[in-house]
Amino acid sequence: MSEDCIFCKIVAGELPSKQFHQDELVTAFQDISAQAPLHVLIVPNQHFNDLGEMGDAQAEILGRIAQVAGELAAQEGVASSGWRLVTNIGKHGGQEVFHTHFHLLGGRPLGPLLAR
Repeated sequence: MSEDCIFCKIVAGELPSKQFHQDELVTAFQDISAQAPLHVLIVPNQHFNDLGEMGDAQAEILGRIAQVAGELAAQEGVASSGWRLVTNIGKHGGQEVFHTHFHLLGGRPLGPLLAR
């Protein structure tokens, strides 16, 4: 755990969140700045600054993130209409919190990923 990381504090239960899922590998909780009707953050419980720090040794964690995303999409009723799973890496990639996290978005047409 990184002592100054807000996501580490949420995983540890030190900060409140609306949780959708937590197990030994990952935690999923509501994004406080939701960009869609469904906007859940799925984070590894272990601290990594970004996806670039994760490798073969973290394959189980990354697989679990994908599995939880699919389960939550079904649970929240967006599996059939469509959903997006995205991560931002680095400042130019739009990353604001430097703890690896994936955004699960759905519940409305999301349009193109980048502004044209």
